[in-house]
Amino acid sequence: MADAGPQALCAREPRVPAERLVAEMVPPPRFDSVRFDTYDPDPTQPSQTEAVTVLSGFAAGLGGAHATGAGKRRWFARTPKNAAPAGPRGVYLDGGYGVGKTHLLASLWHATPAEPALKAFGTFVELTNLVGALGFQQTVQTLGGHRLLCIDEFELDDPGDTVLVSSLLSRLVEQGVALAATSNTLPGKLGEGRFAAADFLREIQGLSAHFRPLRIDGQDYRHRGLPEAPAPFSDEQVTKAAYATPGASLDDFPGLLEHLARVHPSRYGALTDGIAAVCLTDVGPVPDQSTALRLVVLADRLYDREIPVLASGVPFDRLFSDEMLNGGYRKKYFRAISRLTALARDAKPLVSQ
Repeated sequence: MADAGPQALCAREPRVPAERLVAEMVPPPRFDSVRFDTYDPDPTQPSQTEAVTVLSGFAAGLGGAHATGAGKRRWFARTPKNAAPAGPRGVYLDGGYGVGKTHLLASLWHATPAEPALKAFGTFVELTNLVGALGFQQTVQTLGGHRLLCIDEFELDDPGDTVLVSSLLSRLVEQGVALAATSNTLPGKLGEGRFAAADFLREIQGLSAHFRPLRIDGQDYRHRGLPEAPAPFSDEQVTKAAYATPGASLDDFPGLLEHLARVHPSRYGALTDGIAAVCLTDVGPVPDQSTALRLVVLADRLYDREIPVLASGVPFDRLFSDEMLNGGYRKKYFRAISRLTALARDAKPLVSQ
C-alpha cells in the first residue's frame, strides 16, 4: 500500500502564469519521441504515406523560411514585418479521430530545422488561452519571430474565436510564420453546425486561404486490432487501486465535473501535475454540452500526459447523449471517447486480479 492516500483533483485550484503557457507550447510528453519514421501508415490508406512525404518536404523547406533569426521568446520587442508570401503558408491535416494527425503534426515540429524557441506547438484551446493571457498584440510579438506554429485540434466553437484566430494567423503569416494545423473539419467548413457560419464567411474563407488541405483517411489506430474497451470496475476496486497506487487521484465523477466548471480550461494540464493515475467513481452520462466540452479538454490533457484513467459506473462510450453525438461537436466527443478508452486500457493493470 502507498504511504499516503490518493489526492483529489477537486481539491486543486492551480494558477498558471503566462510564462508557463508560452514555455509549454511544445509537443506534449506523449509525442516527445515521435518522428515521421515512427509513424505506422495503414497500407490500405495511401493518403497516410502521402502525408508523411508532403510534411517531410514541408519541414525541409522551413530551414531558412524566416527572414530573421531573432525569433526567440520576446515579450516587448518589435517584430520586423516581412512581406506575406504568395499562396498558402501552411498545411492543414484533415481526417477522422485516431488516424495519427497529432503524431504527424508533432513529427513536423521535430523535423523542422530550427531551435525549439523558434517553433510553437499547442492546441487551438491553448492558443486562444495564450491570447487571453498575453493580449493580442503581445501574442503577435511573442510568436511573430517563429518559423512554425503548429495548432492541434483546430475546431471553432464560437464566432468570437473565428475572428480572433483569423486575425492572429493573418498577422503571423505577414511576419513570415509558417502554419500547420490538424482538425476533423476542412478549413472551408469550420463552424458548420455550431453557429451561423454565413455571418462569418469572410473570416472563415480567410482562414482557409492560409492552408493547403491534406486529407488523411483511415480508422482509429487506438482500436485497430485491439479488444473492446474494458468494462468499468466497481467503486470498491477503483478506491482500493487509488490507495495502492502512488501518485493516484481519487474523485467522484459528478463532483469532478462541478469542479471543472470552476477551473479555467487553460489550467487543466496543471490540474494533473504530478498525478500518476486518475481514479473516478460513479461515472455517468454528462448532463449538458458545456460540461461535455470541458470534459473533452480534460480528456485531451490526460491523453497528452499518458495518465491512465480507472473508473466505475458507465463505460466511456456512454458519456455523451445521442443528441450530443449527432450535433456540431460530435467529432470532439468521439475523440474524447477514443482517448478515454485508450487510457482505460492503460489503467487495467492497476486493479489487482
